[in-house]
Amino acid sequence: MIDLPSLSRMDLAYRHAGPRVWLAVEPADMRWGFDRLAELARTVIGQNPLSGNLFVFRSRRCDRLKVLYWDSDGYALWYKRLEEGTFRLPRVEANASSIELRASELAMLLEGIDLRSLKRVKRFVRESS
Repeated sequence: MIDLPSLSRMDLAYRHAGPRVWLAVEPADMRWGFDRLAELARTVIGQNPLSGNLFVFRSRRCDRLKVLYWDSDGYALWYKRLEEGTFRLPRVEANASSIELRASELAMLLEGIDLRSLKRVKRFVRESS
């Protein structure tokens, strides 16, 4: 049997070994730094910013992203500004303040794939016994 990679396996492996990924729905001021974004992680997303999870914040124009996470001894901040185009975020429910992304969705978002146009089709799931 050929062992082909799959998105679900990537997500499952990431979920067990890696951090969760949270995206704040409302735009954040990209001038904000570590402490203000950590406070947003706590109040808006409702998660502990010291958990090691990734917290993704976007600019109003969706041409910039900041990812905040707790490294072993302090906060780390990753920042990307697009020279052309925008990040295409997934659809969210009207009252949601944040959503959890799969590792594969974060990778697609960073690669320029429009997450709004993705549609997951129904698949059979075998129940575990």
